[in-house]
Amino acid sequence: MDTDALKTFVAIARTGGFSGAADALGRSQPAISRRIALLEAELGAPLFERLPGGVVLSQAGRVLMPHAERALAAVRDAADAMQTLRSGDSGPVEIAAVGTLASTDLTATLKRFAADYPKVSLNLRTATSNQVSDLVRRGEVTIGLRYFDDPSPDLVCRSLAPEALVVVCAPEHPLAGSQIASLRDLKDEPWLGFPPPEGRGERWSGMLLAQFLTRGVAEVPFTVVDSLTGQKRLVEAGFGLALMPVSAVAEERAAASLAVIAVADLAVSNPVSLVTRRGGYVSPAAQAYVAAHLAHSSFRRWRAMGLVDGADQPSYARPYPTRPWPGPETLAATRSARGPSVNADCPYSGKPVTHFLELGGTCWGFCNSFCRDKTVADPEAWPNFNAMRQAAG
Repeated sequence: MDTDALKTFVAIARTGGFSGAADALGRSQPAISRRIALLEAELGAPLFERLPGGVVLSQAGRVLMPHAERALAAVRDAADAMQTLRSGDSGPVEIAAVGTLASTDLTATLKRFAADYPKVSLNLRTATSNQVSDLVRRGEVTIGLRYFDDPSPDLVCRSLAPEALVVVCAPEHPLAGSQIASLRDLKDEPWLGFPPPEGRGERWSGMLLAQFLTRGVAEVPFTVVDSLTGQKRLVEAGFGLALMPVSAVAEERAAASLAVIAVADLAVSNPVSLVTRRGGYVSPAAQAYVAAHLAHSSFRRWRAMGLVDGADQPSYARPYPTRPWPGPETLAATRSARGPSVNADCPYSGKPVTHFLELGGTCWGFCNSFCRDKTVADPEAWPNFNAMRQAAG
C-alpha cells in the first residue's frame, strides 16, 4: 500500500466514480481501475460497491477512509515542513472559513496579516462548519474557522470572539428600531432562516427555534432560505424577520435598508472556533496567523469579560483540557480599594468613578466593579481606556 494507491482510493470516494477520479488525478479510467484492483487484492476486500449511478464505499472502504485521509495529510505535512525549511516565513497558508464569517473581524485580521507578512500567500475558501472540519482533518487546509467547537479528538479548537445575533426587519416594519419585552411577542411574525442542522445548515440555524421553545412556543411561521444574502434581500423586501449576526448586517443598517428590533429577553451569540489538526504540521506562517487572531482586540475583550463573568458558563462549558493563555502577555493591573484616580469619569459610561485599579503606579477609576475588573483582566484590549491613558500622558 503506497500513497498513490491511497490518493486514488480517496479520489474515487470523493468524486463518486472512477471517471471522476480519473479527471481529478489526470489519469485514464483504466489506470484508475487497475490501481484500485491492486489495492483491493492487497487488502483482501472490496473497497467500493458498484451501483448504476456510480460507486459508494463498502464496509471495508468506510473503515479505510479515515486512515487514508490521515496518511495523506501526514504526507502533505512532510512536504509543507520541507517547503518551510527552504522558504523561511514565506509560502502559502491554506484557510477554510464559514462564508458568513467574512463579514466579521476575519477580514480585518486577514488584511493586517497580509500587511505584516507580505511573502505569505493566504488562500481562503468558504464552506459550512462541518466541511471546514473535514478539510482540516484531511490536511487540505491548515486552519479552519467555524461555528461552535468540534469535539472530534483529531482536531484542536480555540474559541475566538463570539458573534452577537440580533433580530432584523425591513425599515418599514412597525417595530423597526423599537424594543420589545420578549421574543414571544414575535411568534406570529413570518421568519426566514437557514436549513436545520440535520441537513447542510449550521448548528446555530436551530437557535431561533430553540429560543422560541424555551418560551413555550412550539412553532412559528418559518421559511428556509439557504443563503445569508438571500435572507437579507427578502427581509429588506418585507417578507419576514431573521436572526442574524450583527456584523453581517452592519452595512445594511448604515444604509438604512435593514433595521433591528431590540428584544429585552434575547441575548444569544454564535461561538466561533479556530480549528487545527491535532498533531499536524503548522508552519511558522500559519502559527503567525493564529497569533494574529489571538491578538485581535475584539477577541481579547471577549476573553477579559469571560474571565470576569466566569469562563465555565453553561452555554460554553466543554470537557476540554486547559492550558496557559497562548496570546499576547497582558499588562499587570491590580484592583485598588480607594482613589483618588487620574480620571473623574468612567472611560466607558462617562459616569462618576466609584471603583479603582492601579496600573504602572497610576490609579484609574470606573463606574462599577465590572468595568474595573474587565480592564484589570486585559488593559490593552479596551480602546476607550487606552485613549484615556494616552491623553493623560
